[in-house]
Amino acid sequence: MEHPILTEKANQIGYITLNRPAKRNALSPELILELGKAFAAFENDAQVKVVILKSEGKAFCAGADLDYIQRMQHFSYEENLEDSNRLKSLFSMIYEYPKVVIAQVQGHALAGGCGLVTVCDFAFSAPEALFGYTEVKIGFVPALVSVFLSEQIGQAKTAELLLSGELISSSKSVSLGLITEVVEREFLAKRTKEFASKLVEDNSAFSMQETKRLLRSLGQAERHRALDLAAEANAKARANGDCVKGISAFLSKTKPSW
Repeated sequence: MEHPILTEKANQIGYITLNRPAKRNALSPELILELGKAFAAFENDAQVKVVILKSEGKAFCAGADLDYIQRMQHFSYEENLEDSNRLKSLFSMIYEYPKVVIAQVQGHALAGGCGLVTVCDFAFSAPEALFGYTEVKIGFVPALVSVFLSEQIGQAKTAELLLSGELISSSKSVSLGLITEVVEREFLAKRTKEFASKLVEDNSAFSMQETKRLLRSLGQAERHRALDLAAEANAKARANGDCVKGISAFLSKTKPSW
């Protein structure tokens, strides 16, 4: 069985790779756990100054794992809250990570996968990659990402993305401030590595860490409270009839009738 996460390091850059290409790198509990472990290991590694998060296969990350969604239908509120808190902890860890994190997005980043991109400091994307917080289309509530996204791009644009659930192009994602730059797919890895190398060579690790710590300290207590409420809202929403109907339609690949 392949490991869901691959790591390597070279020239003070740590690479974390989502390695479930057959599942479009969907977020299973195991993947979330292993991602957290990989980030924790690089955080304590003095040889790593910048981290690049990337994926194998066509999709960057398709959101929640299909098999896990099936099991989730039978979860209690407590189990759903535990699940929400698991993802909350990962997102918060990356968002408040002491080292710069760069997403290298070669394919679609949807729902929770788009949330992963949101909590990175920079994101470089191939032109064909689509982005979207599609939860409302299947009765979910994009609660956790709403906290980070509104802090990053503002309430109005966050509402536009989360309430519509529409997929947006990489070029529009740049204009909204969701990602940093669009790069032709064949040059994406090279450009991302060059940018990371420039940070490594030109910038003080201490200065970047302290600058990021300062930025993330702004409104931190309020953000943490909002995330706790978001995790609860996420867990409660899963018991709603719309969510049950949406999941059923999603699993049967049909369009729910709202």
